[in-house]
Amino acid sequence: MSAPSCPYWREYDSVAGTICYCEVAAFNKKLTAEEMRAIGCTQERRQVCLSRMEARVGSSAVPTVAYDPPNVIADSVAKTSEKKAGLATGSLLVLGVLAGAYIAMGAQLSTVVTNDLAARLGDGLSRLAGGITFSVGLIMVILAGAELFTGNNLVMALGLYDRRITWQALLRNWTLVYLANFLGALLLVAIFYATNLWLANGAMVGAKAVLTAQAKVNLTFSEAFFRGILCNWLVCLAVWLANAGKDAVSKILGIMLPVAAFVTSGFEHSIANMYFIPIGILLSDQVQVAGALARLGQDPVAVGAALTWVKFLVANLIPVTLGNIVGGAIFVGGSYWAVYLHRPAAPKVKAAPETKAAPAAAPATGGRMLSATGRGGKV
Repeated sequence: MSAPSCPYWREYDSVAGTICYCEVAAFNKKLTAEEMRAIGCTQERRQVCLSRMEARVGSSAVPTVAYDPPNVIADSVAKTSEKKAGLATGSLLVLGVLAGAYIAMGAQLSTVVTNDLAARLGDGLSRLAGGITFSVGLIMVILAGAELFTGNNLVMALGLYDRRITWQALLRNWTLVYLANFLGALLLVAIFYATNLWLANGAMVGAKAVLTAQAKVNLTFSEAFFRGILCNWLVCLAVWLANAGKDAVSKILGIMLPVAAFVTSGFEHSIANMYFIPIGILLSDQVQVAGALARLGQDPVAVGAALTWVKFLVANLIPVTLGNIVGGAIFVGGSYWAVYLHRPAAPKVKAAPETKAAPAAAPATGGRMLSATGRGGKV
């Protein structure tokens, strides 16, 4: 039996043999009656396709759909905004603290893994390893459940565009979650500082944390802003792909790859920086860390002088936060809303101009008609 000639028919070889299926059925595509007629999808033709599938896979069932298409994701994310808007303040704060802590855990892990990796693998591969390990934080946020400001830049904005939530609901969520994320990140700073694990590898872990913080506070406002845009563009795509996945493995891979891309590239994440920079500030005046910095050829005094809370807030956190909002709410949320959810207003139909009724025909008067006054005039 030859394969049906149809643009939606798919065949590929697998370990179990040749798999064939109808893409319209597998991915729930909607075709109009005209489109079905155009491809010759008649009842008889469908029976041929069904027989073909049964002959190849022993069942008429189509393959399991492993992911949701973008239009379904857009609707799902917009609906999620309503659930987030309805969360009680206490729940929102607890979930926000957890998200800040989870992202900080990923940041701390990335620091430990890469503290001396560049000398062995080179800068690029060391960055990639840091990105992969850092993704643990967002994986925990999404799979374990927590409220992350940068992810909510996408979710709440999409709900606002689709008129599912109000500006007040969006600002309430962003504000409470941002503050709770900050608290969660600082909680991890305090705990990690108390562990003394920053002394590992001759305090090189601590030195790595300090140098990471120094690089972040020395960015210009515009550098931090634009790196923030690119960062949350990728982070929100990670959230988007996680929503597409139907199983845990798909979600994890969907999260990991975009996050690894943003960390490897050197983009800036506001919530991660709530851990990276404060831990650097705390460790910058430690004697053991100063010694490790000196071994790396760095001036501990100069490095420590650059790390202040004011520089953290003004030179990094503010521009990065603004950039994150633009990247998530506009570049991801705005784009997908415009493509999949925007419903243009119906064009206004102009009313047909009123036509004056033709005057009734006057009785014949020998070439003359009577006026309202009874006087006649020529026609």
